[in-house]
Amino acid sequence: MLKTKINTILLCTLFTLFFPLSAGAQYRNPILYADVPDMSVCRAGDYFYMVSTTMHLMPGAPIMRSPDMKHWETISYVFPRIDDGPRYDLLEGTAYGQGQWASSIRYHDGKFYVWFTANGAPGRGFVYTAADPAGPWKLLSRPPHFHDGSLLFDDDGRVYLFHSTGQLTELKPDLTDVLPGGINQQIFERDADEQGLLEGSSVIKYNGKYYLLMISMDWSIPGRLRREVCYRADKITGPYEKRVILETEFDGHGGVGQGCIVDGKNGEWYGLIFQDRGGVGRVPCLMPCTWTEDGWPMLGDKDGHIPNDTTLSYMSMDGICGSDDFSASGLSLYWQWNHNPVDQAWSLTDRPGFLRLKTSRVVDNLFVAPNTLTQRMVGPKCMGTVSLSLGGMKDGDRAGLSAFNGDSGVLTIEKNGNKLSLVMSEQKSVFEKTKRAISRVDMTEQARIPLNKELVYLRVEGDFTNGRDEARFSYSLDGKAWIPVGLPIKMKFDYTRMFMGSKFAIFNYATRSVGGYVDVDSFDYSFCDASM
Repeated sequence: MLKTKINTILLCTLFTLFFPLSAGAQYRNPILYADVPDMSVCRAGDYFYMVSTTMHLMPGAPIMRSPDMKHWETISYVFPRIDDGPRYDLLEGTAYGQGQWASSIRYHDGKFYVWFTANGAPGRGFVYTAADPAGPWKLLSRPPHFHDGSLLFDDDGRVYLFHSTGQLTELKPDLTDVLPGGINQQIFERDADEQGLLEGSSVIKYNGKYYLLMISMDWSIPGRLRREVCYRADKITGPYEKRVILETEFDGHGGVGQGCIVDGKNGEWYGLIFQDRGGVGRVPCLMPCTWTEDGWPMLGDKDGHIPNDTTLSYMSMDGICGSDDFSASGLSLYWQWNHNPVDQAWSLTDRPGFLRLKTSRVVDNLFVAPNTLTQRMVGPKCMGTVSLSLGGMKDGDRAGLSAFNGDSGVLTIEKNGNKLSLVMSEQKSVFEKTKRAISRVDMTEQARIPLNKELVYLRVEGDFTNGRDEARFSYSLDGKAWIPVGLPIKMKFDYTRMFMGSKFAIFNYATRSVGGYVDVDSFDYSFCDASM
């Protein structure tokens, strides 16, 4: 069988522009049209390094690198898995929307540090360190839980974490724990204009002053957008004064808030702040950061708006997502498992050139199935195509491709007895609150098609243009002639369930007995600005 080539990403136009941001918007926002939220960025030498939130996906805490804040590639993950309880293994509940939340990356004395908290029991933090951001990363400590923490290595050698809503905690200099007897206090109180959400700490020290950036959201005020505010002080303990540094609607999707600012090696400053964009997730927007004469970091163009040149194409995404022919010795950094994988139940060597997904547990729905492999869907449009070899499936097995989220569109190959069927369905998960267990899945079957071949191609097309947020589905028996199946599915971002953008998801699970498998020949990823 001829292998599908990995280089099948369709790029309508690729611009490689390295002009300073102050020269104008020679790029198009969002700079990453994908779910890359809670960004923390530091610079070391010629490169910027970013960590983002991926919650219950493993490996987690992706580290991305860029020479210019515009072109990003994933170079490592901070941790391979979280072993804080069975829910991370999809046992005794789930960890959907929990796991690794907002992180902080810093470069200090030749080492990189990443701090984050696992949101959910047992509720402790993680500190990882590495000499090389491409890894390996080493676990340094498990400090207490602090919400949305931001690290600061001060000039006098003391180390602090800004977290929650204006709280400051001093750490031991080696970051192994909180410093006994150190500073641990509230550094400001909310004013009358800040009675809603106020979180997402990101701190820097500049020209001897401390600057704490936070997202501000107050839904009780009519017309109030999400925005970015800055608290500034001469002393780390205050007193702090506040200024709104970004408050603007962008591209018909509301306000922009939460992120960071970072300096370039030539003295320029950048802001990277995310925006909620429906089914695709939370997307980073790039903008200049301009220091005022009185020392405030104002975000946006000269009018305080998000710069955007709509005559340009969106930036290429092939550094963080793409095709795979599974011929390498390990999985591409494009991929993340849904929760901890069962490592004995997948292989790249059982059949060289294929990813073998084996069933390892009897379950009754996709949302609790182990070893579901995911990639981000991207905007404005994207398409994922998987080729599956079905000869190893057993009675009761379910394999396929999904536009995966709390509400999912699912193309499933079902084996019942000796017969294969392709089923297109919409599946809506319902969560039990305490352990986030899946209490039920409301499934609407849209189509059922008998199959008489053991090689099938499945395709999901995502359209996030202007909030459309639709997934469409098709299949092929030869990889050439494509047959639409079912109706379009609305992709939703739901913070009460998975709290992330939609994913392409390849799966295989057993409903009757374990021991079956499917072989994944290839996954072809394409994305484009124009109509597909």
